[in-house]
Amino acid sequence: MKLWDKGYTINNLVEKFTVGNDRILDLKLAKHDVVGSKAHAKMLNAINIISDTELEKILNSLDKIAASITNNSFVIEENFEDVHSKIEFELIKELGDTGKKIHTARSRNDQVLVDLHLYCKEELSLIKELVKQLFTTLLKLSEQHQNVLMPGYTHMQVAMPSSFGLWFSAYAESLIDDLIFLNAAYKVSNQNPLGSAAGYGSSFPIDRTFTTQELGFETLKYNVVAAQMSRGKLEKSVAFALSSVAGTLAKLSSDVCLFMSQNFNFIGFPKELTTGSSIMPHKQNPDVFELIRAKSNKIQAMITEVNYITNNLNSGYHRDFQLLKECLINNIITTKELLEVSDFMLQHITINKNILNNSLYDYLYSVEEVNKLVLAGKSFREAYQEIGKMINEGDFAPEKEVKHTHEGSIGNLCLDKIIEKFNQNYS
Repeated sequence: MKLWDKGYTINNLVEKFTVGNDRILDLKLAKHDVVGSKAHAKMLNAINIISDTELEKILNSLDKIAASITNNSFVIEENFEDVHSKIEFELIKELGDTGKKIHTARSRNDQVLVDLHLYCKEELSLIKELVKQLFTTLLKLSEQHQNVLMPGYTHMQVAMPSSFGLWFSAYAESLIDDLIFLNAAYKVSNQNPLGSAAGYGSSFPIDRTFTTQELGFETLKYNVVAAQMSRGKLEKSVAFALSSVAGTLAKLSSDVCLFMSQNFNFIGFPKELTTGSSIMPHKQNPDVFELIRAKSNKIQAMITEVNYITNNLNSGYHRDFQLLKECLINNIITTKELLEVSDFMLQHITINKNILNNSLYDYLYSVEEVNKLVLAGKSFREAYQEIGKMINEGDFAPEKEVKHTHEGSIGNLCLDKIIEKFNQNYS
């Protein structure tokens, strides 16, 4: 069945090419299509397009379809283009002419828009919950290991003392920035496009405020052309949000892979969470974090993909938009998987508490020695030059006792402030 059927059969090659894998992807949108159809039916009843009896039959039939989606028995066969045609077919099969009324004042264009907006709203909320779980784990690890020192690096050179408390809480606070992008994408998705039809509205006296309230949207896209123009912009906003989360996970994974290596030996994981080599029996590889890094980088490429597909398209609908569905859905699924596995792995991390005993890290304390001289009355430049000369001549022997008292230092992680900031952005 095709919603645009006009009584002739399309060439098989053309049909396969234009449908693509929509039948598979649309299974992720099916429950949202039912929700959109129920809201639309109720609105048609409110404006006297369908009767109370017809509404009851349509809602009952849609409930049956929703149940089949929930129990995974819902299938979109090859003779259907997409979820919209499949659901309308089921309604007509059960209800006859009553089922045919569901498409009144509606286009497949605003159907898919509604599905995508509802889908993104739900999935962004789930991603935010997973971000919260990872945030909580990172803060717990930060508090647990706040007094365990580790070397900080700049230019990949030994720099100044840091701590695992700082390291873990740095990624926790970075997730708050990602949350801001997720909130922005959620706000973009939280607008009702239903009623824009093919992009130019409908001559029926539809009530778009009714469907906005029924579907739980914060507001609606008032301009019907703007509603259709949100196709592409919605995906782009989600792409930026997912990319932000992915960037945090990729950087964290790079740190983990580096710090796990024998040359660093800062952290470790149970052997059951690592993989081995086919010829080197001693290997315990960080494959999980290598894959997190690679998949995170792939997610960050979504912005480019969406931009290239949508750039320079004039207003109105184009079939180009169909290609956005796959990258959107797949990257949302992947983001959730990466957050889940990252949280799981970090719950099993082990920390080397004696890293700085190695003389390799003696120069970490050079700044502390400069500061001591400054506190004793020397100018910073004079103290800097004195310690620099000692280092160059091989006479530098630091006291390995670091006491930080200033705000934001190793001894003050400001975890309560980080939690407060997270809660302000998590809603």
